[in-house]
Amino acid sequence: MDKKYLTGRLKAFADKYNVCIDEETLGELVALSTFRVLPKGNLLSSIGDDTAVAGMVLGGMVRSYYVDEDGNDITRGFSPEGTLCIDEGALGFTERICMWETLEETTLMLCEVVKIKELIRDNVIFKDVWITILESALRYKMYRENGFLVENAAERYLHFKKRHPDLSERVPLKHIATYLGIAPESLSRIRTAMKEESRI
Repeated sequence: MDKKYLTGRLKAFADKYNVCIDEETLGELVALSTFRVLPKGNLLSSIGDDTAVAGMVLGGMVRSYYVDEDGNDITRGFSPEGTLCIDEGALGFTERICMWETLEETTLMLCEVVKIKELIRDNVIFKDVWITILESALRYKMYRENGFLVENAAERYLHFKKRHPDLSERVPLKHIATYLGIAPESLSRIRTAMKEESRI
């Protein structure tokens, strides 16, 4: 892939998420990375796998999920364009804590975690970006906890749609349901009730 195109793509993502970083600095990351295009339904990584590599989604969609003792999968989260995936190693885990799969044909930028950590340690711009990413991850965690503690299922769905309007159209409802902690049938009832209310 063309380095200039990739650097520009990363700069567009940075601007979208209000991350201050120049194209020259992003070029350093591109130079250390490899790229893969994967089909929909591809299993990227499984629980217990090595975490030496982390990724960013350049195009498409990735889902992370757990598997319970009955074999049911429970969605942890979604990684659309411009977000990280298979990133447990960057957060200090030595083994994958969840499954990762593509929900659409997906283009990934992959980099060894040790190289990412070197960039963060040696480059003040990357250090600032990493702090921004960690703050965002903490806000996300607090948002999720708040939803499960004080909101009912319908409220969680409404807030999901408001917070992620694009995802609600791209992600299968069964995955949204497990992300919200409810059965797919319950989500269908909630959606039906909302449609009926909107007609009144």
